[in-house]
Amino acid sequence: MQESGVAVQRFYVADTASEALEAAKRLNAKEIVLKAQILAGGRGKGVFDSGLKGGVHLTKDPAVVGELANQMLGFNLTTKQTPKDGVKVKTVMVAEALDITRETYFAILMDRACNGPVMVGSPQGGMDIEEVADKTPELIFKEVIDIFEGVRDDQALRMAANLEFKGPLQRQAADQIKRLYDLFMKVDATQVEVNPLGETPQGQVVCFDAKINFDDNAEFRQKSVFAMDDMSETDPTEMEAAKWDLKYIGLDGNIACFVNGAGLAMATCDIIDLHGGKPANFLDLGGGVQERQVYEAFKLLTADPKPASESLAAQDEWQLGVFHK
Repeated sequence: MQESGVAVQRFYVADTASEALEAAKRLNAKEIVLKAQILAGGRGKGVFDSGLKGGVHLTKDPAVVGELANQMLGFNLTTKQTPKDGVKVKTVMVAEALDITRETYFAILMDRACNGPVMVGSPQGGMDIEEVADKTPELIFKEVIDIFEGVRDDQALRMAANLEFKGPLQRQAADQIKRLYDLFMKVDATQVEVNPLGETPQGQVVCFDAKINFDDNAEFRQKSVFAMDDMSETDPTEMEAAKWDLKYIGLDGNIACFVNGAGLAMATCDIIDLHGGKPANFLDLGGGVQERQVYEAFKLLTADPKPASESLAAQDEWQLGVFHK
């Protein structure tokens, strides 16, 4: 983001407690924020198996940064989005803490209904956007982007106004919106979410926290991005499925799903749930599946201990029922 001209806090990434301590000293900031780096949300309310509570901490003392990092690195952090045993923290971010006078929400994502990217924003940021959409849907604003034209100046300014940026900050926010869209396109993202996109007392618009999802199909031209992927946080079964170009996601049910097509796979899960069952997985074989892929898919399903004995839901383009064999 920094390389794309997006305004972010000054920060360093550390792999050890001593590196975190040195980073805190180099920042020479009034206050420092230490964040555990895992591919899951809800870190602030998470719990480490070291006993430390919270994956995000503020302090004015660099020495405390080292102490906290020592209780984070190498330990599992459990949040509402991680497996029950949590995820091991291998790196931490040490950043300058900035005061925020106001928080907003901004995202760019691919919308199939619009056949392209859409901007989504709200003047109420720093919280769960689903909660905002549920309680105050009038505070959710959308702008469809013409992918051949990009974000127009009037669109960026209108979104900045909807986010309730005033005066010079409105144009600054519009500039950040355009830079975020440029980043979205540059890295073949399917989602760029900033929450919060904040306003500081010094009159700056800063991206304080961000989440970016990348299009797996663009790996061939985004090698530097995918090289950063930490596969240790990926489910081993999902990794094995990816080797055979299979789309697999483990679920908590007891009926294995073997399906041709992502849409049909989701429909299969819905039908199972509708009839009182629970799917054990999402598995999409894809359109050009070969014999070896079918074999490997069955290996993945039979290796999962969750499904009941010989319980399988099979669907393809010609089958609309749920079958148990």
